[in-house]
Amino acid sequence: MLKIAVPNKGSLSETAAVMLAEAGYTGRKDPKELIVVDQANDVEFFYLRPRDIATYVGSGALDVGITGRDLMLDSGSPASEIDELGFAASTFRFAGPAGRFSELRELEGLRIATSYDGLVGAFLHEAGVSVTLVRLDGAVESAVRLGVADAVADVVETGSTLRKQGLEIFGPVILQSQAVLISAPGEPASGLGTLHRRLQGVMVARQYVLIDYDLPSHLIERAVALTPGVESPTISPLRDSGWVAVRAMVPRLSTNRIMDDLYELGARAILVTPIHAARL
Repeated sequence: MLKIAVPNKGSLSETAAVMLAEAGYTGRKDPKELIVVDQANDVEFFYLRPRDIATYVGSGALDVGITGRDLMLDSGSPASEIDELGFAASTFRFAGPAGRFSELRELEGLRIATSYDGLVGAFLHEAGVSVTLVRLDGAVESAVRLGVADAVADVVETGSTLRKQGLEIFGPVILQSQAVLISAPGEPASGLGTLHRRLQGVMVARQYVLIDYDLPSHLIERAVALTPGVESPTISPLRDSGWVAVRAMVPRLSTNRIMDDLYELGARAILVTPIHAARL
C-alpha cells in the first residue's frame, strides 16, 4: 500500500482532507484516528503533526506526504517536493523596529527571533550574514518589544500585526510557501503517480469550468480567441447550417467576463458547468 502522511491539525489539515476526498480517497471519520486504511484505493493514511511529516517522509518510513514548503525546508529533510497544491499560501519576511533596518547585511551579529530557525538560518547562511537565532514557537512579533531579539523573521500577510508591535518589513523575501506534495528519496513508490494525477485533477476542477455556447459559424475564429480551451475547443455543427455549438474549459475567475464578451460577440445559449474531476 502507498503510505501517505496527512496533517492531523492546523491550517493544512482541513483543506488537505477535503482535497483527498475530492480525489476519491476515503479518509478518517474520527479526528482521533491516527491511521486509516483505504482498501479500495490501496493506500494507508497516517495523520501526523504537520511539522513532523517531512521528517517521516524524508526518512523513507512513509512514501509521500502533504505539508507546507516552509515546514519541509525548515526540517532539513531529504524529501523531495513533487508539486504545489494551491492552498495555504504564505510569505516569509524579515521585520524590525520602524526605521532601524533597510538591508539584510544590517542584521550581522544581531538576534533574530523565528519559529523557523532551520529555514531562516539556511537563508542567512547563503546570504553570508551571521546572526544568533532565537527559536520561538509563537508570538514572534512580540520578541523585539520584550527584548528577546533585535528583529524577527516570520510569516507576513498584510503586515498589520507587525505594525501593531512597532515593526516594519525590510529586506528580501525569505520564502514563498504553500502546501506541497512531497515524496521520499529514491525511486517513486507504486501508486504515487495515481495520487499525483488525482490531486492535479482536483486543482484543475477548482480552477476551471466548462463553458458551452451557440454561435454563428462566421464568428468561430473570434470566439475561439476568447475561449481557446486547454488544447482546443470542441466545435459541433447545429441543425441550422449557419450556427455551431462550442465547448471549452475557461478559468473559473474569468467566467463572467468571458460570458459578457461572448454575448457581445453574438454567442447565445451561454451555459457554465462546474468540473468535478479532470485528467489533462
